[in-house]
Amino acid sequence: MSAADVNFKPLLIELFTEELPPKALKKLGDAFAAGVEASLRADGLLAAGATTVSFATPRRLGARVSAVLSEAPAKAIKEKLMPMAVARDASGNASVALRKKLASLGREALADGFPNATLGADTLLIESDGKAEYLYLVGRAAGTQLTAGVQNAIDATLAKLPIPKVMTYQLADGATDVNFVRPAHGLVVLHGDDVVSARALGLEAGRITHGHRFQGANNVELDTAVRYEQLLRQYGKVEPVFATRRAMIQSQLDGKANDLGATLGAPASYADLLDEVTSLVEWPTVYVCQFEPEFLAVPQECLILTMKTNQKYFPLFDGTGKLKNQFLIVSNMELVEPKKVIEGNERVVRPRLADARFFFETDKKTKLIDRVPELSKVVYHNKLGTQGERIGRVSQLAGEIATLMGADRARAERAATLAKADLVTLMVGEFPELQGTMGRYYALNDGEPADVAAACAEHYQPRFAGDAPPSAGVPTAVALADKLETLAGLFGIGQTPTGDKDPFALRRHALGVIRILIEQKLPVALAPLLNASFASFGGKVTDASGELSAFIYDRLRGFLKDSGASTNEIEAVVAPMPGVLASVPAQLAAVQAFASLPEAASLNAANKRVANILKKALDAGEAIAVSNAPQELAEQALRQALDAVAPGADATYAKGDFTGYLKSFAALKAPVDEFFDKVMVMADDPAVRANRLALLRDLRDAMNKVADLSKLAA
Repeated sequence: MSAADVNFKPLLIELFTEELPPKALKKLGDAFAAGVEASLRADGLLAAGATTVSFATPRRLGARVSAVLSEAPAKAIKEKLMPMAVARDASGNASVALRKKLASLGREALADGFPNATLGADTLLIESDGKAEYLYLVGRAAGTQLTAGVQNAIDATLAKLPIPKVMTYQLADGATDVNFVRPAHGLVVLHGDDVVSARALGLEAGRITHGHRFQGANNVELDTAVRYEQLLRQYGKVEPVFATRRAMIQSQLDGKANDLGATLGAPASYADLLDEVTSLVEWPTVYVCQFEPEFLAVPQECLILTMKTNQKYFPLFDGTGKLKNQFLIVSNMELVEPKKVIEGNERVVRPRLADARFFFETDKKTKLIDRVPELSKVVYHNKLGTQGERIGRVSQLAGEIATLMGADRARAERAATLAKADLVTLMVGEFPELQGTMGRYYALNDGEPADVAAACAEHYQPRFAGDAPPSAGVPTAVALADKLETLAGLFGIGQTPTGDKDPFALRRHALGVIRILIEQKLPVALAPLLNASFASFGGKVTDASGELSAFIYDRLRGFLKDSGASTNEIEAVVAPMPGVLASVPAQLAAVQAFASLPEAASLNAANKRVANILKKALDAGEAIAVSNAPQELAEQALRQALDAVAPGADATYAKGDFTGYLKSFAALKAPVDEFFDKVMVMADDPAVRANRLALLRDLRDAMNKVADLSKLAA
């Protein structure tokens, strides 16, 4: 095919369906467009630089690729046919097997000129692989035709769509069953102005699409692929591009909120709702609604969740973040007089808010402490007992952690006892997402101290990356106890994460412990926390503190990756398993500062060498002790240099200046280098050997007090 024959045109494919599942629409739309593009590219039908636009509305999936060929270019081929021993018959001519093979490829005429036949661009070629001769077909294969390529793209794309749940339905013939996410009613395939023959889900391709169910033309005839959006918007009252439709909604929401002197809250707080609403409408219009002000007496989290989850409404807030009694709805109807739509939505939300008020007022009649016995009826884990048993352990553990932290032990135990009581309230039963949040409200209503109430809400924190840790004091003690009890209990019964599976979110719990200890700068060692956690079970689970400790330190490695430190720098800090995690960031910063010194490379290598020497000596049972054995000058110089540096370094360490501590040892580079250059550590005299090993031990212990510098050696 010559360059003059190349015919680039935009290709449009649209599948028109019944209402698609809103939470899956964006993913389906992206996958549809990506699948079409990938298949056309694999068939060689895309022009260089071709781009794809995705279309996704509640009733359609589509894609337009900007430049698609009518026929893919021919491509060079070299196909191994068979061994020459099989290709040649007894007379030296083409065998029956070869003739059949060539016939299947549409090249049977080549058999007549065997063995070195040429016909047009095709040639039979004999080549040896060093062991035997083989016959090859060399030539050019015709490129894929557009019709075949489009059908390939449709079939491959539909087969791989990430459909959450497949439906089975019958076609109009009453006999044929089709499986798809929703029943399909129309297929459009246009290459430029031309309809491409294709089939999908029992449908034949055409050029008719369909507009808005109520406000647009039922049938919209597409004259060309490039006018798809224009015609749908003009005649169908449909915005087919998901991102554009989302932006329309966001703009209208912002405009209405500004007009009311209100805000929508942080964009992240309603991003998922915005995506879902975008998937529910084809021509969005935002209207303002309101509810009775007296409902604002209910905790605003309850009202917000009710409006967002049940009704897909957007709550509005004043400048202080307080909920207003106005909210925004996104309608699929653009009306001159929207009064009925507004009144209908206000009428629908009222019973929901009334339910929330009823739950809240009823729950307040029973104190949290009086609900605690009900937790004994709630199973926590079949091997770990009920929630009632669990809060007993968490309460004990929270008290011990509070003592270690210097927080109020009695309040920590009280908060831990109350923390799960809201699980048996009406409100949390209706809205599980409010657990903890409602506990705070009910605790304050009961007259509990502020930090006890705060712990009821905050003991779940941090729940995800970016979530704040609990506030200091009692909430922190309860949050640590809650996470550590979970970790100890499940590790104690062997329920540890395997591979990607972590059904009890133990990785998240471990990361929560790490973040709390580090971000709260708690001078509490990890070991006593783990010991207390396993002890709280009273011997009912196996003490797996060693395994749990290794698990937490492994999570610490992942946590520190965000600091920008190298793997070796992180390992230098984590490998010694530092007891107090709060000091780890400072230790890592010190290691990074030390690594930048010109003396670092030499000292790191020396550290590694020292570590290897001492390990071999210990394995061999060597004595390591200072003796009165004679010392060489380089040995004496290193001991004197170490003794000179140590006091100042120790004083710096005592102040928490880990960077200054490590930098102090840069002065040892020259005596260390001279020592290893001139001194034989493993001397024949046992006393000399013991003395030199003792010197290296003291050097290692001093230099590795902050981190294991041998890990920095390449």
